[in-house]
Amino acid sequence: MLSTRFDIKSWDEKPYREQPDGAKFARAEVVLAGTGDGLDGATWEALLYYAPDGTSTFVGQMQITGEVDGRTGSFAMQGTGSYDGTTARMALTVIPGSGTGDLAGVSGTAEHASTHDDYPHFPLNLDVDLP
Repeated sequence: MLSTRFDIKSWDEKPYREQPDGAKFARAEVVLAGTGDGLDGATWEALLYYAPDGTSTFVGQMQITGEVDGRTGSFAMQGTGSYDGTTARMALTVIPGSGTGDLAGVSGTAEHASTHDDYPHFPLNLDVDLP
């Protein structure tokens, strides 16, 4: 297991459908930078649904680049998550066949949980298997 904490470099979120009750749909593009543990960074794109009370659910895909256990390359993950008004949580799975370079054939999962106090950081726990 690799626990990392990316730095949020940019978070570009735009609503694309808003409901009269305050609910809305949005798309986010997030750029994350590595913090020195071998991972260079990541990009995360998500579709989000915000309920009128401010809670949300989302689906997204992330590409991570850098070094894992001395192997360099990239891989993509997809997952779902939610925000309960206090904590954002997400579970991700490596997309089969998405690994490049020395990370070709990687598999595994990741979990994210953060609150506003974590900003501008994006904690991520990776549990990946290398061939």
